[in-house]
Amino acid sequence: MQSGGGARGSRADQADQRRAELLEAARRVVLERGLASTRVADIAKATNVSGGLIHYHFATKDDLITEMLRSTSESEIQRLREIAAERGGAVERLDRVLRFYIPASRSDQSWILWLDAWAVGVREAHVRTILLELEGAWIEILAEVISQGAETGEFTCDDPQGAAERIDGMLDGLVVRYTLHAGGMSRSRLLHHARVAAAREVGLSPAVFEEQSPAPED
Repeated sequence: MQSGGGARGSRADQADQRRAELLEAARRVVLERGLASTRVADIAKATNVSGGLIHYHFATKDDLITEMLRSTSESEIQRLREIAAERGGAVERLDRVLRFYIPASRSDQSWILWLDAWAVGVREAHVRTILLELEGAWIEILAEVISQGAETGEFTCDDPQGAAERIDGMLDGLVVRYTLHAGGMSRSRLLHHARVAAAREVGLSPAVFEEQSPAPED
């Protein structure tokens, strides 16, 4: 006979699983329809459940979207921290971080989601909060890598925070151009620009990055 505690635990696990399924469905629907156009009814249809069940787990659409974005953001931040912490010299670690940040392709689902969120975040505070958290974490991790490289003497940089902010701002603009097919921007050229900017910030020649690994195929 199952104890009361075991039954409660099982129900909690089922609820967590259902929430995870709804969050994944919300992400799929948002990628298809866009944040602004997504309705609770669309997510309900995608998961073959009632809108009432969704509202049982998430009081409002904003709550659902916020948790979906935060879950996605936390997963990406965790992966970036793992990449930055992997063994290697400062140049190798910085290059890994840069390569992780830029889109894998113009159809990179993560970047499409965040570009959409940027547009919505101008007016929606709950979306803007997630974006600021993600941006802040990325800059923090990048600054840590640069700072550690300066401490070991591999980099020359007296303002790692400022360097990280400048690299971040430049990359965001270039990623938009790349994703929109603007100006003939290719992925290899995007990575080249990222490496040039990073090298200048840490007092090195861009050639040191090419020695780590060649630019990707477009």
